[in-house]
Amino acid sequence: MSTRRAELGDFLKARRAQVTPQEVGLPPGGRRRTPGLRREELAQLAGVGVTWYTWLEQGRPINVSGQVLDAVAGTLRLTDPERAHLYRLAEATPVRPKRGVCASEPVLTEILTALDPLPAVITNTRFDIVMPNQAFRDLFHDWHTLPCVHKNLLWCIVTEPLARKRLLNYEDEVPYLVARLRSAYSEHIGDPDWEEDLARLRKLSPEFAELWARHEVAECTPRPRHVVHPVAGELHLTVTELAVPAHPDLVLFVDTPSDEISRERLPLTRRSLQPAEL
Repeated sequence: MSTRRAELGDFLKARRAQVTPQEVGLPPGGRRRTPGLRREELAQLAGVGVTWYTWLEQGRPINVSGQVLDAVAGTLRLTDPERAHLYRLAEATPVRPKRGVCASEPVLTEILTALDPLPAVITNTRFDIVMPNQAFRDLFHDWHTLPCVHKNLLWCIVTEPLARKRLLNYEDEVPYLVARLRSAYSEHIGDPDWEEDLARLRKLSPEFAELWARHEVAECTPRPRHVVHPVAGELHLTVTELAVPAHPDLVLFVDTPSDEISRERLPLTRRSLQPAEL
């Protein structure tokens, strides 16, 4: 038995002991060796075989899927960090819960506001725009010649006819974003939202389809972004990606000027009119 499998079994036993029958709608069932659920009870509630679950706790080298582990995690009432720990121990791809900006939203809003005048935006790992600050809205206010329907960083680039003129390092930025998307996709394989979105984008953009077919992956790294603004002119920026620990599916992107001329020109991107939604 591997150390990882042994740790997985110990983790499941410990969490099973913490769930009482009453918590899951079962009668106490007389005397128990442990206060928690029996193996057969947990297997029944999770919809898995008793033998399979017993082998899982015993650390045997059996195949496990994210879907089945998700059922076990739900029965054990695991928290999100506990679920992630379970999947790592089982070396399986999780069925991840959908995350949004909820309890932490006021804090994230304050952080984004404090970063102004630096353009900053929070997206999920699919690059859907969750929350931009006003400096980001101003910088990219005139980006679109077509209506912005998807509110997604990658879609905004590959579907905008003038993107190659406005993003001077287009040839580097788009392959990088697709490679980052491919890296994130490994945790969302089979997710209907992801699969439908990717299918639509492949159909809409042959360029994306070709890049996606390369199966290139990339880790986040500071990178240049060279844009042309209708008022400020050329701006040379450095994009930094920061994790949002309370929301593992979210990423904070911050643009900082990479030279003094861009730093001087950045205020020219600001609008005096009432802010409009990106």
